[in-house]
Amino acid sequence: MSESIQVQTSTQDNYSIHISDNLSNEFAKCMQQYSSDKVFVIIDELVFEYHYSKLKPLLEAAFSHIHVYKVPRGESSKSTAVYNEIVNFVLEQGVERTTPLVAAGGGVTGDLAGFVAATVMRGIPLIHLPTTLLAMVDSSIGGKTGINHTTGKNLIGSFYQPDAVFADVRFLETLERKEWVNGLSEVLKYGMIDSPEIITEVGTILENGAFEEGNKWLPLIYKSAQIKVDIVKQDVLEAGSRAYLNFGHTFAHVIELEGGYQTYSHGEAVFAGMFGAIHSSNTLGANIDPANLKQFLSLYNLQLNSVSSDTKKLVQLMRRDKKVKDQQIKLVLLREMGTPFVYGVENPEMVEASWNYILNSFSS
Repeated sequence: MSESIQVQTSTQDNYSIHISDNLSNEFAKCMQQYSSDKVFVIIDELVFEYHYSKLKPLLEAAFSHIHVYKVPRGESSKSTAVYNEIVNFVLEQGVERTTPLVAAGGGVTGDLAGFVAATVMRGIPLIHLPTTLLAMVDSSIGGKTGINHTTGKNLIGSFYQPDAVFADVRFLETLERKEWVNGLSEVLKYGMIDSPEIITEVGTILENGAFEEGNKWLPLIYKSAQIKVDIVKQDVLEAGSRAYLNFGHTFAHVIELEGGYQTYSHGEAVFAGMFGAIHSSNTLGANIDPANLKQFLSLYNLQLNSVSSDTKKLVQLMRRDKKVKDQQIKLVLLREMGTPFVYGVENPEMVEASWNYILNSFSS
């Protein structure tokens, strides 16, 4: 299977998302379109170890000078310190506005490198090479870039669209099982907010014992990417319907913060956060069956021991979210499966009850 999705935005030129099990030729052609003699590669340190030897000849065919920066693993790399290091590295090597930057890695590397590309010289060409399931279905699509702050997740950043995205499932061959599970959360999210059949299709993959086989995921990667593209092109700067992509995320960002951005992965936090969103939805009159997600609980083996049991404190932390307006928490909830809406919280006790539901669902 080889598919391309055309992304049309109101803010920048169109670009393509390429999805396949062998994108070497397409990636090489993309690299050869740039007039610069140099390229910057911001790459996850483990991806460098496993895959750079395959990537290097494709870059050498197009560029005389390849400058590589290896990003330390983990969410803690999405910091002002690492961002400054990369900016200094790029500037000291003599970047020009036509010099492309390749972001090769998962969501952390993509968000971080994307923010560098967006801000150096007020913007240099960016090419995403996502290497995790999560990055392929979510973070490499839509132009969100950024880093974390001690007060919250992704509070420093910008919208910046890439020139192209190459989702080659061969990169998934070396993915740790935890990273497969990390990406699963975002796939399940698309099932909850848009296409409930996705949840059934994920279940079928698991039943067939093909959980860690990239080729088996190609149709779901394509379907998930298409859902995100369809939402983003209607609302590039997240002024309306793009917020639906944050289903479970307002809870999740607090969970990540409580774990110091090290204890819980983004996908784990999103999985737990969706339980809170389901509980709040049902409190308001929906009838969403939690079994849609509970069937995957054993994959996560998740206990939220590092999250405070003080639900009032957790609700207060939610008020730091980027989407809060006039101190009112905004939650993405469901009227029914596949029908999301944004709800301005009027009753904090409802959210406290949802936090209790999350904590009880993931207690030891």
